[in-house]
Amino acid sequence: MKNTAILLVSCPDQKGLVAAIADFLYRHNANILHADQHQDGALKLFLMRVEWDLGDFHLPLGEFERHFAPIAERFQMDWRLALSGYRPKMAVFVSRYDHCLADLLYRHQSGELHCDIPLIVSNHTDTKWLADAYGIPFQHVTVHRDAKEEAERLQLDLLRHHHVDFIVLARYMQVLSPQFIHHYPSRIINIHHSFLPAFHGAKPYHRAFERGVKLIGATSHYVTEILDDGPIIEQDVARISHRDHLDDLIQKGADLEKIVLSRAVRWHIENRVLLYANKTVVFD
Repeated sequence: MKNTAILLVSCPDQKGLVAAIADFLYRHNANILHADQHQDGALKLFLMRVEWDLGDFHLPLGEFERHFAPIAERFQMDWRLALSGYRPKMAVFVSRYDHCLADLLYRHQSGELHCDIPLIVSNHTDTKWLADAYGIPFQHVTVHRDAKEEAERLQLDLLRHHHVDFIVLARYMQVLSPQFIHHYPSRIINIHHSFLPAFHGAKPYHRAFERGVKLIGATSHYVTEILDDGPIIEQDVARISHRDHLDDLIQKGADLEKIVLSRAVRWHIENRVLLYANKTVVFD
């Protein structure tokens, strides 16, 4: 288990930023393990992730904000501090397709995903056996077309009760309301079964097959009020040909979906993602 702290920064690009951050950490005896940065020239924006060992760090973390504030104010920084030892609580929403859920649960059990899963929520009971197999509490919440608000109120109560930090939509085939999304801004990760922005919305494999595409893809993104338009975290593609039938596209796509979603979830847990301008920077 690593005992490190992670500082994520975004601010207007200007001289002296890296030196100021490095000097601050040096003065408090930090041993920097990883540092990565990105400049967006068009927006004149600076983004940075720096991780350091807490073993010899002299500054109590409870005092970090007060001591770092002068630097943050000087450079107009938006910033947050995260601890690698913290295990965020992740809720998984799923409908009938179980491949993404199965992959996440396996990776969690094997230790690849450093988080806790206190709850799986589904509008169907098809995947309850999988939750039971991994010993994860399963909650069936029926979503009727004319009573979605009631279902979302129940879901939010469950999330609050379990102190959930973020949500993963593992092929959850329901559109979340803006009111629901408002409670978890930039903390809902979705997997969409196409290479966005192509074929957004319903039945993308069917439309890709009808269009005769030569590549299919999967996209993991943060959920916003605009359907399938949130900041993209990860994407991948697979080549297909005229010999592939619709079922072949769906099977190949399912493999992509699992990989793309698990990468996005892991990077989110490891505090490697910074959002800006409806885009993301994913740090190494």
